[in-house]
Amino acid sequence: MSTSDRLIESAQDLLWERGYVGTSPKAIQQRAGAGQGSMYHHFTGKADLALAAIRRSAAEMRAAAEEQFSAPGSATDRISAYLRRERDVLRGCPIGRLSQDPDIVADAHLRQPVDDTFAWLRGRLAEILTDGQARGEFDRALDPDDTAATIVAVLQGGYVLARAADSADHFDTAIRGLLGLLGRAGGSSR
Repeated sequence: MSTSDRLIESAQDLLWERGYVGTSPKAIQQRAGAGQGSMYHHFTGKADLALAAIRRSAAEMRAAAEEQFSAPGSATDRISAYLRRERDVLRGCPIGRLSQDPDIVADAHLRQPVDDTFAWLRGRLAEILTDGQARGEFDRALDPDDTAATIVAVLQGGYVLARAADSADHFDTAIRGLLGLLGRAGGSSR
């Protein structure tokens, strides 16, 4: 792994664990096993490295989600696979946690990959829900955009509840409830 990649990976982990303010260049360098000169050779500073780390976390999240989204099966199966895939629930969502970081939210450049990722996620879910409507899985009255936003909100809220209670059970309960609601949205008036 190149020094640049080690720095980005270290920044990803530290941003996820500590947030932007709690992630110092020195901590990134120590975790990456890289010197200060190496960091500033590859990046102009902390914000530049953080942006690269956030972009990589966003790309990894999209790639992981797309595995379930593009798999064969019904829309319900694909959404369920996405919601039930293995996650480090108590650590939280690597992108969702960044959306709660005031320093990232205040910086348009750092916030952009977070915004783009959530927009992509809502869009992909809406596409899958629309496909499910066309196949008769969901009632035609279901609004795919609103439902996609609800899925993302429940998923992110599940992380928050689990972390607050220090129990993944709260996440699992939220996902079961969401899947139950989607099951009740099944196509009764096609």
